[in-house]
Amino acid sequence: MDYTIDCKSKRLGRIATEIALILQGKKNPSYDPSKEGDDRAIIKNIDDLEVSGDKEEKKIYYSHTTQIGHLKERSYKKVVAVRGKQWVLRRAVERMLPKNRLRARRMKHIVFE
Repeated sequence: MDYTIDCKSKRLGRIATEIALILQGKKNPSYDPSKEGDDRAIIKNIDDLEVSGDKEEKKIYYSHTTQIGHLKERSYKKVVAVRGKQWVLRRAVERMLPKNRLRARRMKHIVFE
């Protein structure tokens, strides 16, 4: 089943949790945690996605190059400028899904319009 989600004037975390539930199949009566699920999430108006408070400046994304002392920090605003809001939403949803072999398959069910 396809679920259409409109991001207009909605918060990042609220949308991400809704998408994570859909991708796991928990909104489907035939839910089975060991199955991939058939549900897809279609995301609209991703450019209107919001973050609350002053998270644009204070929310930090970390990445490490595996070299000693090479921990990189970027604010939400810089990440959105470089990678876009789709990347931010995908990362939020991916980290809410269970850490198992089905995660990559479930992430393929997100469609941006």
